Amino acid sequence: MFGLAYGDALGAPTEFLSMAQIGQRFGGLGPERPEGDPALVTDDTQMAIAVGLALLDALADPPLTADRVEPLWRRRFVEWLDSPDNTRAPGNTCLTACRRLAAPVPWTEATQPGSKGCGANMRVAPVGLAPGLTDETRAAASQLQAAMTHGHPTGLAASELTAFAVRWLADGLAPADLPGALRDRCHEQRTTYHGDWLGDLWRASGSGDPWRFVSRGWEECLDAVDRLEEALARPDRAADPCEATGAGWVAEEALATGLLCFLLFPDEPVAAIRRGAASSGDSDSIACLAGAFAGAHLGMDAWPAEWAARIEYAGDLARIGGAWD
Repeated sequence: MFGLAYGDALGAPTEFLSMAQIGQRFGGLGPERPEGDPALVTDDTQMAIAVGLALLDALADPPLTADRVEPLWRRRFVEWLDSPDNTRAPGNTCLTACRRLAAPVPWTEATQPGSKGCGANMRVAPVGLAPGLTDETRAAASQLQAAMTHGHPTGLAASELTAFAVRWLADGLAPADLPGALRDRCHEQRTTYHGDWLGDLWRASGSGDPWRFVSRGWEECLDAVDRLEEALARPDRAADPCEATGAGWVAEEALATGLLCFLLFPDEPVAAIRRGAASSGDSDSIACLAGAFAGAHLGMDAWPAEWAARIEYAGDLARIGGAWD
């Protein structure tokens, strides 16, 4: 959780800047540390905390089901929408969907079915961290939290892969084995539709049936894993990672480029999030994901100790992380 926030804070001032502008302002390696006291984060961390706090409440009364957790996520998302701190340039998809959740209307009507923006998976790390879930429940919950705002099947698949990457790394999977594990997951799940959790979301896509709906998302994520493996076959730590795996504005690119930054520096977490921040795309989301992967792999002690006292929302991050570490 802290790694996610550190990456977010590091990437926030470089979002929307070109590589030349980043180099002029921060040097070729990007920002060295989160600045400020507190070091401010973006909507990426705010919404990850919303997902995490709602999960804590839901898991206090197990088992985790869609009926149990959806109202809690709805409440936290609407609280985020109305918060005076919601001033960090959030995406239009999240804003529009959350306004409709507040109306309230059923989430399947509130969601934006054509959007696969990275808002679907930038906030899903807590679902990966939550203990005691079966793979099926973790997958379905990952997809539901995405689907409540981003109804595109690629947003759902990328969110599931992000959550599983966090879980596998926390459980000790070697980083080098991660792309292969993600590829296997894509193949295994490409026709799995979690109807008990997603309801009739698939109908909004015009796909004809739920299996065609979900397979599109897994195919796009497989393409992203292909690009990730091609980049890792010719690793270039000095290059803009967005040139290899995409700018990260959409879910599968955010996943691939966040993973690329992490896998280029698997044992150097600060270097990983600096690489994400020094990128031409959605730098805060890319560095946010890279930080989540690095933190899951290496733990809290891998980060500079003084950052924890300055990062915004440190209390919430510690509450979520401490409950599940």
